[in-house]
Parts: sequence; C-alpha cells; structure tokens
Amino acid sequence: MAAASTPAIRALTQANIDHRVHSYRHDSRSDSYGAEAVSALAEQLGVGPEQIFKTLVIDLGSGGLAVAVLPVPHTLSLKAAAAALGGGKAAMADRAKAERTTGYVLGGISPLGQKKRLPTVIDESALRWDRVLCSAGKRGLEIELAPADLVALTGAVTAPVAAT
Repeated sequence: MAAASTPAIRALTQANIDHRVHSYRHDSRSDSYGAEAVSALAEQLGVGPEQIFKTLVIDLGSGGLAVAVLPVPHTLSLKAAAAALGGGKAAMADRAKAERTTGYVLGGISPLGQKKRLPTVIDESALRWDRVLCSAGKRGLEIELAPADLVALTGAVTAPVAAT
C-alpha cells in the first residue's frame, strides 16, 4: 500500500529496515489515539493489542525530554521509565514542547525520525514479538517492524516500563 512519507518512514527506508506501513481512518474527534489504532488494526492484521505500541514523551526534569514506547493497553510507570533512562523522576511532557521537539503532532508522535533524537526506552515486552507496530509519524498511520530494528534505530534501552 502506498503511504504518505513521513520522517519515520524515510528513516526506515534510508536504513534499509524491513517494514510495512498500515493506514486507517483517523477520527478527528478521537483523543485516544492508541485505542483508535488498536480498534482499527488489531483484527484487520491479526495482531493483539499488546503488539501495538504508543509513544509517550516524558520530561526527566531540567527540561530534558525522553521517549517511552509501550503497549497501548498499558499505562506508563514514570518511575520505571526515569530509572531506565538514568533520571531521578519523570512527568509527562508538555504537549507543545513534545510536538516542537519531535516535529510530530500528539497522536502521531513516532519514536523514529524525530526532529531532535531523544533518549528512548522501549518496554521489554516488545522483544517477545516478531513484529510490533508503532506510529509512523501521522495520526492514522502505523509502521510494522521487528522490535530489534526499532531498538537499534532509536538507540533505545529496553526495560519493564509498562504498568498493568
């Protein structure tokens, strides 16, 4: 399927990483972007909700932002994310600052191809799958790739950051 090019897709293509792009109709009234992706793609692609990952931008204090990538059905343990990234504590980042720093809009923030590469932690559960999905950098657009490629391309650490 031909898809719009985004910095995330270009990063994968330039790195010659095997990936597939999936699109779905984004409802502009939706504010639960991860749940919308799960609802649209899980059954269509035959994947579980645990294979679809959301990208959250966190503030590690002193203005330092970072990225946490975890399965959509889970919440982020800010304490675990901060520990994995060597910070004391973390809070969710300000929306405008997250968008300005990554170059993406909320609900379309990808862990790949960010304007400014941020320290990244990916929940270790990603490694249980052959393929995972994450935002391709636009609402309604997801990238399917091997988790090891996602870790390598983002320079991420993996840790248990998803709370149940």
